[in-house]
Amino acid sequence: MGDAALPKEHLLIAFMHDLTPEQLEEIRAKFPELEVSSVTLKRGEDIPSELARKATYIVTFANLPKPEDAENVQFIHFLSAGLNHVIQHPIFRETAIPLTSSSGVHGPPIAEWTVMNWLVHSRRYATMYEKQKKHEWRDSSSGYFQGVYDQVGKRVGILGYGSIGRQIGRVSKALGMTVYAYTASPRPTPSSRHDNGFIVPGTGDKEGTVPVSWHHGTDKASVREFLALGLDHLVISLPLTPQTTHLLGAEEFALLAASQGSKGPKPYLTNISRGKVLDQDALIAALNSGELSGAALDVTDPEPLPAEHPLWDVPNVQISPHVSSLGVEYFSRSLDIAKENVGRIKRGEDLLNAYKRGKGY
Repeated sequence: MGDAALPKEHLLIAFMHDLTPEQLEEIRAKFPELEVSSVTLKRGEDIPSELARKATYIVTFANLPKPEDAENVQFIHFLSAGLNHVIQHPIFRETAIPLTSSSGVHGPPIAEWTVMNWLVHSRRYATMYEKQKKHEWRDSSSGYFQGVYDQVGKRVGILGYGSIGRQIGRVSKALGMTVYAYTASPRPTPSSRHDNGFIVPGTGDKEGTVPVSWHHGTDKASVREFLALGLDHLVISLPLTPQTTHLLGAEEFALLAASQGSKGPKPYLTNISRGKVLDQDALIAALNSGELSGAALDVTDPEPLPAEHPLWDVPNVQISPHVSSLGVEYFSRSLDIAKENVGRIKRGEDLLNAYKRGKGY
């Protein structure tokens, strides 16, 4: 009787799409010591009590247990980097359950999406593609001498130098660009510039050595100093918080354009953060006036962007429907973080990518 096996700890995956048998098999192989189950729920729907009470660990995007059903839960891991879509849930306010994010998995695909859009713009790819569809071969080399450029020597400012910003910085440097980093808090020492979160092997800027200079602040004055560096590219990679909402508007876009000078094309803006970080009407005005040469937007305000919204027809805007981070590798990489944290719980160590209640990220 004393040799009876202890019940296995239970990993519950609560998601809004069915997992394939192949995905479940891969997950069970990743967590052989755990019982693994999944449930498909509508986005935002609470996890049923009978399932939540059995769970030791929960992996989810927007489905959470009621606080009274989560007494046995040791951590909740989110399949997103930002948690602003669920922070009003009672789990955040009424419990101290550790919460972890998938920050770090997004760097490789978003960096590729970012550079793809830069090159589509700077190499006039859309024009060539339209000619290809019409079977037109036009050797108008003079136009390409005037309108096409590469990225060597361009200055890119990354507003929010987290895991995504670091991989964009790494790839930018490989293209011959100069990288400037901006963070909320100061990073004056080499050790303070280290990335201590999850890093996809072979990517990122763990030591923080890519930028030629680091800048910081949480107020508009500090951001404006950063925008005055003469940037050719501005990449917005910030969490959405009350402090970052509409952080960039007409004055900031005008300063960005003026400080870049008259050489070459005007600055190009890339937003892979959240649409509300900038004043979208001001962005439309800056693009229409030529203050900015173009923009790549994976996020808008609102989402989905209505079909009749004027942003669709603004010149030199490339819009994608909040998909820059997606790919077949996403789910597995996110679960690598959960796997690491199961081990850390057992060893009594701090969790990787732990969410800081009160800070908003």
